[in-house]
Formats: sequence, structure tokens, C-alpha cells
Amino acid sequence: MNEFDKAIAETSPEGLHAENSIDTIQINIGLVCNLACLHCHVESSPKRTEAMDWEVLEAVLKTAKETKAKTIDITGGAPEMNPHFKSFIKAARKQDHKVMVRTNLTILLEEDYKDYAEFMKNHQVELVASLPCYLETNVDKQRGKGVYNKSIDVIKKLNELGYGIEPNLPLTLVYNPIGPSLPPSQQNLQSDYQRELKRLFNISFTQLYTITNMPIGRFQRDLARQGKDKDYLQLLREAYNPETVDGLMCRHQINVSWDGTLYDCDFNYAMKMPMNHGASNNIKSLDLSTILNRRIMTGNHCFGCTAGSGSSCGGELTQTSN
Repeated sequence: MNEFDKAIAETSPEGLHAENSIDTIQINIGLVCNLACLHCHVESSPKRTEAMDWEVLEAVLKTAKETKAKTIDITGGAPEMNPHFKSFIKAARKQDHKVMVRTNLTILLEEDYKDYAEFMKNHQVELVASLPCYLETNVDKQRGKGVYNKSIDVIKKLNELGYGIEPNLPLTLVYNPIGPSLPPSQQNLQSDYQRELKRLFNISFTQLYTITNMPIGRFQRDLARQGKDKDYLQLLREAYNPETVDGLMCRHQINVSWDGTLYDCDFNYAMKMPMNHGASNNIKSLDLSTILNRRIMTGNHCFGCTAGSGSSCGGELTQTSN
């Protein structure tokens, strides 16, 4: 057993297992992106070319229908850059799934994507947008010069469309720490974001997610260059909180990579750790009975999801810390 399995075994000797139903299907629809952020665990950039084709997307729709999954969570890369993006959303909404798109905001300013915000409004797509701080200096340090102001411009336009204001058009912002530390209280930080963004720009959003930086990908290599990688992993280990385990996203969802390979979560995808459940691990040949109640693939990076108040693609898992 790895160290994380040993920690889990203290309260769940049988190990970490998925639930008997799937609430969310998360798909990494491609790795091409107009940005190359320092914290990006899947290492997206303008140089990447990987993209989910329609055959895999059809398999996702089939699986979503068979599992009665409530939500299809679309990420990337910049998911908007997949050529099938609009067609897939139309098909998913026709099947009555809630659709969530994780956007970097700035893509919606580029010429080929200027109509995408209105398209998503018309299909009542929930938007989850990265804004790792309400201060310009911190955002530009992590995501690139000028990204903060572009992001603010897009949020203003989204507000004009009703996003972050109308109940059926939720706009969630995502915070992650600039360096090797745990996020502060999600509730308290949300209040700070709301106050400062309203004061500075008169903009609104629905809620804030705080997400811990995972010790993988670009972030891990940057820590290693600074000689902080071991200290950060130790911080995560020492902050392990067993009360976060029930809410871990890997227990309630599956992750599908751009080529159809199945993973327990997006972080395992970044680590090249596919599901290991004794059957095909590609969605095009999926036997649903093999993935319900499956044993979750784990590694020491999983301490990132269970440290402090916990962390997932849906933000903080408990309010017992901070």
C-alpha cells in the first residue's frame, strides 16, 4: 500500500471504493488551450493538439444516458476549442443532462469564440471559471501577463448575459493558491471575492470554489526547481482529514480522457493512472457493472484532495478546518 492507502485504512480497512451510482461524468475534451498556466496539472497549452473525437463523445452520451448521470462536466484545455463542442452540448442537453463547462474566460474574447458565451447561455450551461485571485498581480503571475484584465472583461460580459445573476445561469469562480500552501476557508474567501470584485468592477458571481494545488504536472516541477516539493507533500500528509473521504469526487464520478480512457479523476488522468477494475478501461467498450463500487486507484498526490477542508472539482469538501 502507498502512504495514502495506509491513511485511508485507518478508517476504511477495505480501502477507497466508488459508490454504486455515477452522479457526474467528467470529460477532458482536449488539451489545446490558448493559455499555459503554471498550475495546470494536465499541462495544456497552445502547442497541444489532442482532442476528443465524435466517436468518443457519442460513447460519453450513451454512458451518461445508461447511468442516469445528472451532470456532464466538460474540461480541457480550453474545452471551447474542441471542434465538436457546440454539437456535443446540444446533444447532452437534449438528453436532459446538466452541462458544466470549465472555462479559462479569456478564450471567449478570441475572434472564433466570441459567440460562445451567448450559445452557452441559450443552452443553460453552468460556467466554472478560473480566477485564482481577485488581485491582478497574483493572477498574471500564475496565468500570464494581461490574463487578469481579460478575465474581468469577460465576467462583465457574462454578467450582461445574466451569468452570475440569474438563478439558471450560475457562474462559479475558482481559486487556487499561488504557491505551496492550503487554501483558506472557502466561505470567508468567497466573501472577500464578492466584496472586492463588486467594489473594483461592479461584477457578480454565484459562488467560489477553493481548490488545492495538486503536487503533479507543471506545479510539481516548479516546486522541485525551488526545492519545495518534499515540504509541500509533507504539508498535505500532515493535513490529512478523514472527514473529507465521503465527499471525494472519485467516489461519485468517472473521468474520461480525450482518447476515451477511463480514470477515477482528472488528477489520475494527469498522472497516467487509468482505472484498474479488471475490464476494459475505455468508454467505447465499457461494462458498467465493472466500475460501480470499484477500488479507486490512489497515490500520494491524493493527499491533496483530503488535506484540510478537502478539495475537489467542486471545491471545499468540509468546513471543519481553517
